[in-house]
Amino acid sequence: MSQLPLLTILLACPVLGLAGILATPARYPGAIRRIAAASGVAAAAVVAVLWLRFDPAAPGYQFVERVPWVPSLGIEWHHGVDGLNLPLLALTAIVFLTGVLVMWELAERVKEYFAFMTLLVIGVYGVFMTLDLFFFVFYYEVAVLPMYLLIAVWGSTRKEYGAMKLTLYLLVGTALVVPAALAVYWGAGAGSFDLTRLAAAHYGRGFQLVVYPFLFVGFGILAGMWPLHTWSPVGHVAAPTAVSMLHAGVLMKLGAYGILRVAMPLLPEGAHYWAQATAVLATVNIVYGAFVALAQTDLKFVIGYSSVSHMGIVLLGLSTLSEAGVNGAVFQMFSHGVMTALFFAAVGYLYDRLHTRDIGKLGGLSRTLPVASAFFIIAALTGAGVPGFSSFWAELLVFLATLRTFPVLAVIVVAALTVTLAYSIRVIVLAFFGEPREAHPGVADISAFLALPRAILVGFLLLFGFAPSLILNVIAPATRAFVRAVQ
Repeated sequence: MSQLPLLTILLACPVLGLAGILATPARYPGAIRRIAAASGVAAAAVVAVLWLRFDPAAPGYQFVERVPWVPSLGIEWHHGVDGLNLPLLALTAIVFLTGVLVMWELAERVKEYFAFMTLLVIGVYGVFMTLDLFFFVFYYEVAVLPMYLLIAVWGSTRKEYGAMKLTLYLLVGTALVVPAALAVYWGAGAGSFDLTRLAAAHYGRGFQLVVYPFLFVGFGILAGMWPLHTWSPVGHVAAPTAVSMLHAGVLMKLGAYGILRVAMPLLPEGAHYWAQATAVLATVNIVYGAFVALAQTDLKFVIGYSSVSHMGIVLLGLSTLSEAGVNGAVFQMFSHGVMTALFFAAVGYLYDRLHTRDIGKLGGLSRTLPVASAFFIIAALTGAGVPGFSSFWAELLVFLATLRTFPVLAVIVVAALTVTLAYSIRVIVLAFFGEPREAHPGVADISAFLALPRAILVGFLLLFGFAPSLILNVIAPATRAFVRAVQ
């Protein structure tokens, strides 16, 4: 164990933030915002320390904390970090902090909003750092459940429908994951929920072939896997800005991470047996999401379906079970999380001022709102995989791995990526250039304060776009160990 329990300290940041928010009377919204922001800053600082002290060359997990909790059932407070979850902890810190700043002008039920948002982040941090399957499922539920209230109360555009649909789909995912997790626990015969011990246990081939699809599909629903993705665009559109940022930027990554951390290493024979089928599903994700995004007229729906397509790239990279593919998948999880947060932050500002997201009613925004428009255009270019932004390297790695493993699917994916470029250019041209289709008098460009969180997101997209080794050096050693383990 490291000298300081940094992971517990990290988890304590949003916990203390939540406690502070609950203890502050609702008539002090400014204090509540500052507590949420301070919680985000503190968590980001701890993640920065973890990143700086992390040794990519060291084998196994680092900063490990292990305390028995229910010994009779083999449940432990067991946390650790490797190159697969450290980038996702960083992603969570970035999106949470910028999400709090983006919602600084929120005036309705400020206390409840930031309380639920902070509770959600506690669950996300927990999922990404725990090495105990019981706590994995527990944190998973903590992260998912606040989403219903955040959308149903503070959302828009059929918010009750979007919240209920999201909840029902995610409950279906849980209904698949929980019995499969219990089956793994009993099947291992180790009397422990420790993921490292469960991964070392032997499971029969038949057991793996049957149980693996339960875990893959159960987690895949949260990752936006086709055809069980329909909750995702509807939820994105209905959610308020920061919740959309967390929803698409972080929450969908929990599903892909569950496949990476639980399903594949525990049941490697199942992963190999079903790899071709899951790769086909992922390719459908990419193609379907891109074509449907091309036909959308609502900016948020464009982003929602583009997320379905981009999460397909993550699932495809994982399905290759290769170093390049998994490197690309983890890189894409980080890159897509930051990019989508920027997307929704940009659209949120435009919708708050213009009261429309209809592409047909926009036009010429780059002249009237140049800075606010620039943020959306940068996100769109990142989504299109333009060199210079982080997504370029992530998609390139996944494509190269797919070319070696599933060459026919690789050709289809490349064709679909041209559609991604097409819908990005379409939205940029129609909404931000040309003549304005409707007048928007008195709408000012984004202020320096509200531009700050968006600029932070742009900074990370460019940083890892021009220096991909900064993140790949962290991911790659853990990926090599992962691929060796699942062979």
